[in-house]
Amino acid sequence: MLFSTTTAIAFVVRISIALCTRTVFQPDEYFQALEPAHHIVFGYGHLTWEWLSPRPIRSIVYPALNVPLYWILKHTGLDSHEKLGDFLIVNSPRVLHGSFAALTDIWLCKLTRRTIGKRYETSALLLSLTSFFHALSLSRSLSNSLETSLTTIALAFYPLSDSSTPQIRSDIKTMLIFAAMACSVRITNAIIWAFLIPILLWRMRSNVQLLILTLFDITIIGGATLALIFALDTFYYGQLTFTPLSFLTTNLSGVSLFYGDSPWHYYLSQAIPIICTTSLPFVLDGFWMTIHHSGNPALRTLLGLVFWSIGVYSLAGHKEWRFIHPVLPILHVFAAKSLVDRSAYTVNFKEKANIQRFPIRKVFLALLLATLPVSAWVVLVHCSGPLSVMSFIRDIPKHDLHGGVVGVMMPCHSIPGHAYLHRPQLANGGLWSLGCEPPLSNQNLSTYRDQTKIFFANPYQYLIDRFPDRVDTTFPISPYPTSIPGEITPNDAWRHEWPRYLVFFGVLLEEQGIEEHLVGRGYEEVWKGGRFWEGDSELRRGGVRVWKWQQSG
Repeated sequence: MLFSTTTAIAFVVRISIALCTRTVFQPDEYFQALEPAHHIVFGYGHLTWEWLSPRPIRSIVYPALNVPLYWILKHTGLDSHEKLGDFLIVNSPRVLHGSFAALTDIWLCKLTRRTIGKRYETSALLLSLTSFFHALSLSRSLSNSLETSLTTIALAFYPLSDSSTPQIRSDIKTMLIFAAMACSVRITNAIIWAFLIPILLWRMRSNVQLLILTLFDITIIGGATLALIFALDTFYYGQLTFTPLSFLTTNLSGVSLFYGDSPWHYYLSQAIPIICTTSLPFVLDGFWMTIHHSGNPALRTLLGLVFWSIGVYSLAGHKEWRFIHPVLPILHVFAAKSLVDRSAYTVNFKEKANIQRFPIRKVFLALLLATLPVSAWVVLVHCSGPLSVMSFIRDIPKHDLHGGVVGVMMPCHSIPGHAYLHRPQLANGGLWSLGCEPPLSNQNLSTYRDQTKIFFANPYQYLIDRFPDRVDTTFPISPYPTSIPGEITPNDAWRHEWPRYLVFFGVLLEEQGIEEHLVGRGYEEVWKGGRFWEGDSELRRGGVRVWKWQQSG
């Protein structure tokens, strides 16, 4: 009964969050998931350098999950039904990824039950459902989110203690299948299994038959997964392509540092406190109890996995919160043990009357629930402008949808792409945005400048040098408005025509000469959204503004 109730709650919560999300978090949510799928089905979409470089580093496996949804909408004609079509194009993938997210909550319960017992199960579920970072990230179309769900399922089948090693082989096979799926979504998930698989094999050393059968399963399942990735990517790219290898070699070359270089302690000092928020004291207490008081081998294995994962990820220069998202459900297991064991009472779940659903102190419960207003803020309000402006662009009258329609003068990938617009008139130059191609030819990072950096170094001079002095009221397509993904673009190559609409962050108007220059060319503000203080950098502050050409200056 609990499992079915858990399932219903998880799906309702995660799909609701997905459908209600009005904010942006990471560009990969759009450009590494929805855009490639939209491009496959509808023939247009913004493909970044990861997909277009001579050695592409992204596998089509994860984006392909969205293809059936778009294919159904296209072949039923529902995508062309104006408001209904727009709603389905945007929200069908949200329902899909919200459903994937629910699997984390559901299988965390089984993992908790197998690891520390049934009485901790509802506390673990509460931790997962009230998690700030799950609310922010889990229901989004990010590969890390599906990786988290698949990892949690695999861990729920992993023999975490010596006593469970001789279990039926089917559990181990199921674990290997879901682990392989997680690695196919993000190859870096192999870090987790590089720790757990050797431990499993070592525990089997006294059962030679089971050891041999497990090695056979690892070979077959692992080999089949790699072969499938190779086949799908080769078919998609039209050439022999093995993206796991190109992903690793490209990132080891230092290209990832173009997107930021964090100190070694980033995950300890920033990421774990942020993804845990108010559950952090209970996570740390769970660690303490496991180290000093617990004889539970399953908890000790999970604790070792946490230390291993954080340690290995800390070796990389480029770090992000979401990279360690698959570790969060494990942290919730430790927090659940602390919450229940430190509370003054426990509950027998077999009682049918006067059941205290969560066997934890009220003050602990209040601390966990304190994150809900913050979660609501980041889902509904914070950085909503870049998503709200997509509705404005979708509503541009059809008689304006010709030639150069929209120019986006923002840091690259600040707003979603064509999968959130679904307007073929805006493809092939109808909408352009600034590029930010990394130094794929091993240029010096300290001196390398992409189009975004060149523009914001002196926006006024960029407009003077690269835009015509007067607006051509036929609004022709710009000849070279943005960097070509995957190619080296000379710094003097970009040339623009003035579009009918300009989209930018309000902070741009604070640059000397910008507002006067736009007004002088006949542009006026017609829409604004978001709040002036929002944004993950100074270049993304001031809210989102839309200016439209109204008359000759």
